[in-house]
Amino acid sequence: MKNKNLWVIPAIFFLIACAVNLYGCVLNNLTVERYVKGALMPLLALTGITWLAQREFNVRTAATLLLAQLLGWAGDSLLMGDGFVWFVSGIGAFLLGHVCYLIIFSRTLKGLRPLAAIIAAVVIIGILFGMVKAIGISGALLVPMMVYGAALLTISLCGLCGICRKKAPSRGVWWMVLCGGLIFLFSDGLIALRTFGEAHFALRGFTIMSTYLVAQSLLSAAAVRIAVADKK
Repeated sequence: MKNKNLWVIPAIFFLIACAVNLYGCVLNNLTVERYVKGALMPLLALTGITWLAQREFNVRTAATLLLAQLLGWAGDSLLMGDGFVWFVSGIGAFLLGHVCYLIIFSRTLKGLRPLAAIIAAVVIIGILFGMVKAIGISGALLVPMMVYGAALLTISLCGLCGICRKKAPSRGVWWMVLCGGLIFLFSDGLIALRTFGEAHFALRGFTIMSTYLVAQSLLSAAAVRIAVADKK
């Protein structure tokens, strides 16, 4: 009989890597923080793969999730570089990863009434406009940053629609999607404040990384559940 708890092993290593990374953030020690940062997304991906391997699942959905996590790893690695080019490259990798998540979660948007879609679009644009003004983003990066934020808010919209429309596999999964997208936006908003504005507060790095890891974990957990639900 298959042991369906093997995923716990890579999950433990993932949690250890998270703890080491966050400990480095608390100490404001870049060496400790970055020592395990490149292993975070691979370990999260391995946890999901191991969980799926003990079950029947949809290969296309699982492959899309794996690509999202690979792009997350690329984003983590690129953002460790210093300079504008590294920053833009890292954000670009994360944006492509968000597109992969949207491919998985966007099923809840099918059949959405035009009026509801228009209202959602207006709300998203309004939130993003307020955020970029508050942070102080302008110039050539204004539109790319709004597109990036729109992707995360649309992920959250997918979760909200899944909850309201009672989409399979369960409301719990769509709550993870909703919260994952919003927490991701919060984390990246803090990065934008650090990059474009003044965001000096205690445990800034810890707050950014902890919320980022929670968001990635929620979205990944939701995606593996959907991959199993799509097995037929």
